[in-house]
Amino acid sequence: MARDYRRSDYDDYLKDDNLHINWYPGHMKKTKELVQNNLKLVDVVIELLDARIPYSSKNPQIDSIVGNKPRVVVLNKSDLSDRAKLNKWISYYQSKGIKAIPVDTLKGSGVNKIVEECKNVTKEKMDALKEKGRKERAIRVMIVGVPNVGKSSLINKLTGRKSTQTGDRPGVTKGKQWVRLKGNLELLDTPGILWPKFEDQKIALNLAFTRAIKDEILDIDTLGLKFIEKMSEIEPEKLKARYKLDSLGEEPLETMEMIGRKRGFILGRNELDYTRIAKTVLNEFREGKLGQITLEVPEDIEEA
Repeated sequence: MARDYRRSDYDDYLKDDNLHINWYPGHMKKTKELVQNNLKLVDVVIELLDARIPYSSKNPQIDSIVGNKPRVVVLNKSDLSDRAKLNKWISYYQSKGIKAIPVDTLKGSGVNKIVEECKNVTKEKMDALKEKGRKERAIRVMIVGVPNVGKSSLINKLTGRKSTQTGDRPGVTKGKQWVRLKGNLELLDTPGILWPKFEDQKIALNLAFTRAIKDEILDIDTLGLKFIEKMSEIEPEKLKARYKLDSLGEEPLETMEMIGRKRGFILGRNELDYTRIAKTVLNEFREGKLGQITLEVPEDIEEA
């Protein structure tokens, strides 16, 4: 049912429990333990992030979990992200001594560079094994990432075949298996790691915007309204261009209503269909129809 919003309502909705989701159900706890237990079996960790939200899609525990294990950061969905902002993230990781590789796992662009970098970061270890007279073996790799960041699609591109379940909804990668990859790599496939819980509302919203959170467990109207608010702040021109608006409203709700009228999302008695507006704006962002958009930059990070 469409919700009839008044001017101050949406901030009140954000206080509801429906946006403060427990992100640590039992199977996710087991996943974390599995990663910790299997870490000693692999040579390098590939950390898969969403190029549109590199900070928000990063598990905050991953640094302590991985420790000194060689790591390669992969910025997926780079085709949907703003290139100038993407370059800022590449530089950010470079300053930390980590190579960040932009890829598009659906098309496969950048995937070969991942194989190359895995070889680079493990060269010292592999050379040492050769010197000890050990037989050459495959480089063992583990991919970690939050749901819907493209983990299964990356595996498919690396293997050259459809090896895991894929889908546009969170939670479709299941189980554990060893998979042979291109370039003499061997993958220990485990489900992606999630946050134990979100304390930062902005991070929770960014993940919801990109659909790392299931739509069904969120108030979609509120989410759409918050996305319009975000776009009004960081990419107002792209929002105006997509929905053919001469200007934006003074408040996000007004802009939402302007989009609804432009698109003709009207219910009976001339009421706007807020749910349809919200779903349309969010889906068009996720599909790249609003343009190349990155929701956060390194400057936004508040270092602890």
